[in-house]
Amino acid sequence: MADLILVLNAGSSSIKFRAFDAGPAEPELVLHGQVEGLYNAAKFSAKDAGGALIGERRWEPDVALGHQEATDYIGDFLRSHRADHRLVAVGHRVVHGGVQFTEAARVTPTVIAALDRLTPLAPLHQPHNLAPIRTLAEARPDLPQVACFDTAFHRAQPEVAQAYALPDSITRLGVRRYGFHGLSYEYIASVLPAYPELGAARATLAAHLGNGSSLCALAGGRSVASTMGFTAVDGLPMGTRCGNLDPGVVLFLMDHLKMDARAIERLIYKESGLLGVSGISSDMRTLLDSDDARARFAVDLFVYRIGRELGSLAAATEGADALVFTAGIGEHSALIRERVCRAARWLGVELEPAANAAGGPRISTARSKVSAWVLPTNEELMIARHTRAVVRTAA
Repeated sequence: MADLILVLNAGSSSIKFRAFDAGPAEPELVLHGQVEGLYNAAKFSAKDAGGALIGERRWEPDVALGHQEATDYIGDFLRSHRADHRLVAVGHRVVHGGVQFTEAARVTPTVIAALDRLTPLAPLHQPHNLAPIRTLAEARPDLPQVACFDTAFHRAQPEVAQAYALPDSITRLGVRRYGFHGLSYEYIASVLPAYPELGAARATLAAHLGNGSSLCALAGGRSVASTMGFTAVDGLPMGTRCGNLDPGVVLFLMDHLKMDARAIERLIYKESGLLGVSGISSDMRTLLDSDDARARFAVDLFVYRIGRELGSLAAATEGADALVFTAGIGEHSALIRERVCRAARWLGVELEPAANAAGGPRISTARSKVSAWVLPTNEELMIARHTRAVVRTAA
């Protein structure tokens, strides 16, 4: 009987899952899917490794399917559709590990309590990440669970890169630059050696561009600097998040518009970014297809901010040898890649249009001083790797 590792990524209204065969040298995908629309007309879908639909279900709007019920349903589905596999561990994406968790950790009651205390640092993510962990800890206390953190990869950054210029009494409360998308960047760092030119690069600038977007400077397979800071709302403009914002703007919103903390939170997390600037959509595809001037300006702002932040990260690494695009927009939008590379010509990036249109992997010319690439990310595989390693170490 084959061993199975289940990877769960829980958000506020969905749980995405992937199941991996833990036996091969590299965990192999068996099936994947999601439960979306939690608490409001939930629907489930699952596909095999080849993309064929193998399961589907919808719940009526009056059925309040929550994280607990969705987690249970995913477990039941695995047992009925993979009876030839034995579930040996579950790996979870957890957004915040604070300063304590610098690597993946086996879940214990003490770990759950520690992660719960980090909720004020990620109030929109942490409770949802922890919900399936609590459900499984109660229902299957014998089943190993592993928490994998979006912040852990960035703990290798120099202390000066993590610090804010605030009084020490505030810093000691945990107010520092954490950086996020760490599982994605860790995966990218792990595959760079597969490409000789990238493996030899002294410094690589990685662009995780999706509904959530950020940049990270990599050197020697480690994170040197990143655009996200204390929260995942910092840095680049995103689908609905504003990105970098002068703190004085928040004071203005409080003093002159009388907005409270929750209203400001809703504004900067859910009503800003591409959606707020365009007034049309948070989806880059929709904006690129639109003739509306506001849509064009939202795209212009997105590209402009990427260009400026690339300069900042290149300064942190004293130059760069490669630029890597990944995630939804980075992997699939040739136009955004073209515009970003054009803005990065001063760095030495020279785009090869045909290679870019084909999706790479290399999209720069042979004479480009800084090579440019498209590399698909795989956060779930990174979680499966960590989960297997932690469980095997514990054994």
